[in-house]
Order: sequence, then C-alpha cells, then structure tokens
Amino acid sequence: MQIILILSLVAAAIGSGLVAGIFFAFSTFIMTAFSRIPAEQGIAAMNSINVTIVRSPFMGLFVPTAILCIVIAVLALIDWRGGASVLMLAGAALYIFASFLSTIIFNVPMNDALAKVGGNGPEAVQLWTTYVRDWTWWNHVRTIASLLASVAFVRALMVV
Repeated sequence: MQIILILSLVAAAIGSGLVAGIFFAFSTFIMTAFSRIPAEQGIAAMNSINVTIVRSPFMGLFVPTAILCIVIAVLALIDWRGGASVLMLAGAALYIFASFLSTIIFNVPMNDALAKVGGNGPEAVQLWTTYVRDWTWWNHVRTIASLLASVAFVRALMVV
C-alpha cells in the first residue's frame, strides 16, 4: 500500500504541477496576447485551441491527475496518517474542485459559447471582451489551485 501511495503522490504532484504551468501560460501571456488582437482573430485562435486541446496529450494529463486525486483522497481516509492525510486531502480537493470541476463548470461552457460566434460584429466583440475577462479569471483560479495541489502533494511526500 505504501508504494502505491508514494507513486500516486509523485504522479499527482507532477501532474498538477504541469497542469498549473499550462494554465499559468494562459493566465500570464496567452490571453493577454489574444486580447490585443482584433476580436475576430482572438476568437478564431481560442476556438482553434479549444478544438485542439481535447485531442492533445493535455487530456492525458488533466483527467488522469483528477483520477489520481480521488485515489489519494481514498487512501488518505482508509489509512489516516494525521498531517500527511490532511495534506493529501487538501491537494486532492484543490485539484478536483478548483481545477478540474471549475474547468467543466465555468471554462468549458464559455468555450462552447465562443465556438458559436464568428465574425467581428459588435456582438462578437462584446462576447470576446467578456470571455477574455471571465475565462481568464477562472483560469487564475485553476492555476493557483493546481499549483497549491502540487505543493500539498510534495509536502505530503515529505511527511508520509
């Protein structure tokens, strides 16, 4: 059981850290760059990313990390280890709720709405302006949560 726990924590720390890095790139320069180009181009670029990402290796990182977080939470509860279990549960909750589920609840519906928009009329410009602001805000949440989850898993490894 110990080796499964350690391997799960290592994989989840790496997975959530990599996801945090991807989200960080969007939060710190990709969305800013997209907001500086005409709305029609920004919409086209983001729609292209949204189509590409679901068929990319990112999904092989994002979803399995969430599954690992569930495994880690179960292991933390089955074999309570005090502070280590608290860190394991904190990391799992941060990733599952504030990174994974917030993506499904907030970012994906915004992506779906953006996919229905084309052109550069006032409606598209308004949607794009709102999209960039709101999507980026939720992306900040995902970035911070994924990073904190990674830190919690690393810390749990240090005390487990």
